[in-house]
Amino acid sequence: MRAVWYEKTGPAAEVLRLGDIETPQPGPGEVRVRLHASGVNPSDVKSRSGVRGPIAFPRVIPHSDGAGEIEAVGEGVSAARIGTRVWVWNAAYRRSFGTCAEFVCLPEGQAVPLPQGTSFEAGACLGIPGSTACHAVFADGDVTGQTVLVTGGAGAVGHYAIQLARWGGARVIATVSGPEKAAAAAAAGAHAVINYRDGDVAAAILAANAGRPVDRVVEVEFGGNLPVTSAVIGDGGVIAAYGSMADAEPKLPFYPLMFRHVTLRMLLVYLLSAKERAATVARLTAALEAGALQHAIAATFDLTESARAHAVVESGRLIGNSVITIG
Repeated sequence: MRAVWYEKTGPAAEVLRLGDIETPQPGPGEVRVRLHASGVNPSDVKSRSGVRGPIAFPRVIPHSDGAGEIEAVGEGVSAARIGTRVWVWNAAYRRSFGTCAEFVCLPEGQAVPLPQGTSFEAGACLGIPGSTACHAVFADGDVTGQTVLVTGGAGAVGHYAIQLARWGGARVIATVSGPEKAAAAAAAGAHAVINYRDGDVAAAILAANAGRPVDRVVEVEFGGNLPVTSAVIGDGGVIAAYGSMADAEPKLPFYPLMFRHVTLRMLLVYLLSAKERAATVARLTAALEAGALQHAIAATFDLTESARAHAVVESGRLIGNSVITIG
């Protein structure tokens, strides 16, 4: 089969190689998925570049997210699963064999049925962006009647978080860094969109919510946004943070948050418990079947263009997801 791999970390154009390797065979409890799309996430490019540490295996086929069709099953797996359209999660997490290939073998629970109305390209965005957004929005209960603030509303996670929160019955306020991103957040369904580079952001958020504090925050930049977040979060509110690149070790205003009974939720989608994963998958499936999700696929590439796909994600200029299509 054709696959892309790296055997040392470094720049994409230097270390990513395309070639033919042996097609994997499913072991007990596994399925083999013929992949049609592979999602490229920031975590993938960080691992390949070496930012996340030295290479963990002699050879790594990157990418945790993907979608395709089950074409073979291992011992203990029902043959009825053959032919099923699926999306996959955690393919490359703590594993050497991700989705940047024609086939991948995974435990059958990591191959989730993909609704017929959802494309393979969209399915390749559900493992990290979609699941992170879903867990951040709903991990602390339903959001009906609440106000959810989504920071980085035009990002891959933010795009899904806006739609999921609105689908869940919340009022959604999003923050962005410019007009193009504002348009993307508005198109996703945000009731109000605020440019955080323009004026008093906390005051604008409160004004957009009729002067009331927000109930939940889906937070892309915990440390950098903490002065604003702590000013707008309400009593019993939740800050669900999945990133803090600008300030990795922020000073926490403990008592101001404690006296508002605020919950700080730090989340890493790779480590969801079985119960959390099941709840996230069920929510995403329901949202997909309800037609509640648009998929912001900003760029698609052929398998031969994998280095370009990595470079585009690394540039930080995409408004949406980068997906590799696999013929």
